[in-house]
Amino acid sequence: MELEHIVKLLEGEIVTLHNTTFRKIERGFTSDLMSDVLTLERCEDVVLLTGLANIQTIRTVEMAGLYAVVLVRGRKASEEMIALAEENEIVIIETAFSAFRASAVLFHAGIKPLF
Repeated sequence: MELEHIVKLLEGEIVTLHNTTFRKIERGFTSDLMSDVLTLERCEDVVLLTGLANIQTIRTVEMAGLYAVVLVRGRKASEEMIALAEENEIVIIETAFSAFRASAVLFHAGIKPLF
């Protein structure tokens, strides 16, 4: 599924400037524990859903080899987060949906769980 479709499903907004919405996402992972994200194998087809909106989230996503993160529960990315994400070609999506609801919506649309 293309990132652009994920944005529509989650009634979200992409807050990074670069255009990588054509990239495909096949699987999802929801966590607020960045230590759990760091245990993942590098997998570019995974989107991370999290309520943790800080610079460490972007650093962790970059280290894990992901290129998309959804900030749930109305969390907003800081300018520092956006700048680092753009530098690393990571897409940040913001949504008002809870982590549970966003995960369910994506699952029902065909995104497979990572585990």
